[in-house]
Amino acid sequence: MFETLTQIGLPIALIMIMTGVGMSLRLENFKQVARQPKAFFIGAMAQLLLLPLLAVGIISLFQLQGELAVGLFILALCPGGTTSNLYSYLSKADVGLSVSLTALVGFITPFILPFLAAWAMQHYLSADSVLQLPLLKTWLTLLIVGVIPVVIGMLIKARFTHFAEWAQPQISRFSVLVLLLLIISIAIDLGDTLLHYLWLSGPAALALNVLSMAMGYALGRWLLHSEQQARTICLEVGLQNGTLALLITTGILQSSAMSIAPSIYSLLMFASASLFTWWALKRAA
Repeated sequence: MFETLTQIGLPIALIMIMTGVGMSLRLENFKQVARQPKAFFIGAMAQLLLLPLLAVGIISLFQLQGELAVGLFILALCPGGTTSNLYSYLSKADVGLSVSLTALVGFITPFILPFLAAWAMQHYLSADSVLQLPLLKTWLTLLIVGVIPVVIGMLIKARFTHFAEWAQPQISRFSVLVLLLLIISIAIDLGDTLLHYLWLSGPAALALNVLSMAMGYALGRWLLHSEQQARTICLEVGLQNGTLALLITTGILQSSAMSIAPSIYSLLMFASASLFTWWALKRAA
């Protein structure tokens, strides 16, 4: 079941999820980026540059090693997903900026993630490790599951607007169910070693989640002087596409241990995002 889920079910699920991201896009989102390039640039740089650097620092601080370190770093390379868009809406943040960051950073990710992930494996794994990241396969996989579906979703939105508006929330719920099912499968696959890995990587995953959200919010407030945009950057930087990270760690690299940090992070981010949303709404009341 685990192999079927990771090799077949997970790519199909991710294609559906990213199609949902495309369905949320409008031409107005891209016009907004052109009108407010500063907000987009700060959000993108926080996600593409500062988040991986923060992950390296946390890996060093918590002394993560081997596959656990690589798993956390790969998660930090992933863009936001539909979850960040949902919480941006719930927290009354800048939804247009959120969707634009999710989509456009998602377009950029396939061209940088394979190379940085390969560096992490070379840096954190021992010389005798048999794990290697196939760069071309990873790049093609990311294009197929992460970029092309967004374009298809945008075409569906333009041609069948009412269907797209109905389908998008259904896909968001489906993505949560897929993620939970995959995490349960990983836990079963790890068996008795699960608690040991949780103890080692859990605090680091929590630190990355909390610190990345705090960093994103602080940057937005400091550089943009906008509460709405600060909330958006907080959620975009703090809520990573855990499903994509698990596709790489379980589907391509076939490493359950490497999937521990992304799995823990994916569970924690719902709690942290919910707390942040409650705080933001209470603060605005």
